[in-house]
Amino acid sequence: MKEKIELEYSLNSASSVLFDHLSTPSGLSHWFADNVNVNGKDFIFVWKNSEERAKILSKKQGKFIRFQWEEDFEDEEDYFFEFKMIKDEITGVSSLIVTDFVDADDIDEAIDLWDSQIGELKRFLGI
Repeated sequence: MKEKIELEYSLNSASSVLFDHLSTPSGLSHWFADNVNVNGKDFIFVWKNSEERAKILSKKQGKFIRFQWEEDFEDEEDYFFEFKMIKDEITGVSSLIVTDFVDADDIDEAIDLWDSQIGELKRFLGI
């Protein structure tokens, strides 16, 4: 059984630029994986000597994208990871909400990994 985590990060970046880095192979290759290829709705993420497949479950341009890892395709549960962009109408600050499902024993490690990955995204975007 996996636990749902939601993490929020402030990212002041143009929404179109940010969404491209969350939803395209070239954008994801800059911060999330060493290389990303696409085959239809399947994204192939490559890190050093490993490869993982994920499919797009749903997407709304400029708003969110939801993926599911291949290992979870057959699962009875609805496990996924999602990037959702929101903008506070009052302050104008943009945020990225990352939703993920992880094993209970790995929550702290998963949070550290997402913090590191989003740090890479911020550095790449210059924010």
